[in-house]
Amino acid sequence: MGILAWILIGLIAGLIAKALVPGKDPGGIIITMLIGIVGGLLGGWLGKVIFGVDSIDGFFDLSTWIAAIVGSMILLLLYRVFTGNRHAR
Repeated sequence: MGILAWILIGLIAGLIAKALVPGKDPGGIIITMLIGIVGGLLGGWLGKVIFGVDSIDGFFDLSTWIAAIVGSMILLLLYRVFTGNRHAR
């Protein structure tokens, strides 16, 4: 897949992850987009390392979207853990 496809998947996966993980986020839409893009790559890498499957088969493949969304959720939770306390003060 090309870089534009990964950006699009990341944008959508970031929005889905933000909808699935309840709570207030310390970042705005730009942070959500970045978390989505990096989370999609993280999810694809984790799927390959942990399960030994190529989870990045194509744009319309379900495993690609699941990996991107799960990776985005993991990254969003980590982001909240590390930055959430700073904004609460």
